[in-house]
Amino acid sequence: MKDFFKSFFAALLALMVAGGLAVFLFFGLLAAVGSSGKPTVPTKAVLIFDLDTSLSDGDRDPEPSEALSEALGGAGSHSQALPAAIEALDRAAADSRITALFLTGNLQGAGPAQLRELREAIQRFKAKKPVLAYNLGWAKRDFYLAAGATTVFMNPFGEMELNGLASEPMFFGEAFKKYGVEVQVTRVGKYKSAVEPFITDRMSEPNREQVQKLLDDIWSEWKETVAKDRKKAPADLQAIADERGLIEADEAKKLGLIDRIAPYDEVLDELKKLAGKQSKDKDFPQITLATYAGIPGEAKTGKTRIAVVVAEGEIVDGEGKSTQVGGERLSRELRRLRLDERVKAVVLRVNSPGGSASASELIQREVILTKKVKPLVVSMGHLAASGGYWISTYGDRIFAEPSTITGSIGVFGLLPNVKKLANEHGITWDSVQTAKLANPMTLTRPKNDLELTRIQGLVDRIYEQFVAKVADSRKMKKEAVHEIAQGRVWSGQEALKLGLVDEIGGLGAAVKHAATMAKADGDYYLVGPEREQDTLKELLKSLGGKPRKLAKPGPVDALAGGLLRQVDLLTSLNDPRGVYARLPFDLDLK
Repeated sequence: MKDFFKSFFAALLALMVAGGLAVFLFFGLLAAVGSSGKPTVPTKAVLIFDLDTSLSDGDRDPEPSEALSEALGGAGSHSQALPAAIEALDRAAADSRITALFLTGNLQGAGPAQLRELREAIQRFKAKKPVLAYNLGWAKRDFYLAAGATTVFMNPFGEMELNGLASEPMFFGEAFKKYGVEVQVTRVGKYKSAVEPFITDRMSEPNREQVQKLLDDIWSEWKETVAKDRKKAPADLQAIADERGLIEADEAKKLGLIDRIAPYDEVLDELKKLAGKQSKDKDFPQITLATYAGIPGEAKTGKTRIAVVVAEGEIVDGEGKSTQVGGERLSRELRRLRLDERVKAVVLRVNSPGGSASASELIQREVILTKKVKPLVVSMGHLAASGGYWISTYGDRIFAEPSTITGSIGVFGLLPNVKKLANEHGITWDSVQTAKLANPMTLTRPKNDLELTRIQGLVDRIYEQFVAKVADSRKMKKEAVHEIAQGRVWSGQEALKLGLVDEIGGLGAAVKHAATMAKADGDYYLVGPEREQDTLKELLKSLGGKPRKLAKPGPVDALAGGLLRQVDLLTSLNDPRGVYARLPFDLDLK
């Protein structure tokens, strides 16, 4: 017994010491986070924009579990907020300490509309200072940004992708049948094809028609922009895409697509010259765009507050994750801004394929209430489709880029069941209920005819409400909305012709219009969502250190990514009534 107590107290003492050490380390790390030095901008610095990132429309605030995963793995999400990047580029163009901009790397994710806004900011910088762009391999989205640079470099061993656009959706219909997963659907609109990947093995003709038209519109804008930058005709680029596709460095130079062929060390020598250094110098003054964006600019001097709220990701019922638009979370933020008398106008930035119809309605209600007391202007990013259009349609004015994907006014219900799969593995269910319609959303059996009739009726009614809302908000006849609805998606330039949006322009144009409506031209400043300080998240972020650059994705990664996106889609379908207003396909441009 004496030895037992001796061992017990020794173990207890060890635990106390370990606990005390952990507390000491924890608060030491907190102090380190709080006392970390602020970066400074060197004199004659080159602004480095490493494109090895993905663009988001807002600052993504990761959940603690996400921050912990990044900290333990040492790899961040490599995401750059588009508004912050644009603001940093405009500020750097006027900053006497910045001498040039250097673009390099390959974007991991960005929509055509986002690229257009970023490209315009790069061109504004170029109007004042040199822009150098270098790559081993120019992909279409990267070259769209860089084609108008002062000098476009390419590695002698490099190649350029100039092969048009393609969309290659993945279908699970036959796999589901093989493994015993059955899916029943209810939908309205012949173009509402979001359910197709789960019930068939190929695109329907209406879906193929709308995707082809959308890609043609986006490709046309790409060709016109790049052709102007490289002093060519769009037809020249189309011929290259049809006949060559992948172009090596020598060929790209002869075709006038690049200015110089040079290895990376020679490009570095050019950057050194711009920074006032010589080739023999080991380094030159530089600062990354991400770091520069984090340095506060001039103090806010405007008198009028204009709030920018970002709705980015799938629209889901409830609070949602950091990568989703939670109906309750966003509506609460809009309500706070509506009641804040200091805020004189609101800009709602939408980059969403839609999702839960119930959550979309919850958000739209707050949009309507807000615009009754102050201007509410909508800025559409890459996607503002279906539920994304639902929450946008009542804006005082709607701005979109030519390649914004919008419309998709339609509704569907996805009703899977695993009865066959489970039965084949010896799993069965039995049921006791007090009414015929007591359990319509079960996954254990197919829906019966009465259940399907009731659910289809619900989908029909919500579709009619959707159409009526668009007709009311856009001052259109319901018959006219029916003609352009049916779940069909449109590019921003087509949506403008159809009356679904009011003006072509990015977030900056939307903010200026909101300022005009608030009678605050040239005398305003922007505020974002208020976030509660979360010391744990900040600590976990600091533990992760600088994000590691991972290997660039290959074809297998793309295939796996497509599968994971479909799984994410299924898990985000959480509408309490099982009815969704979502983009009719997963558009992954290649």
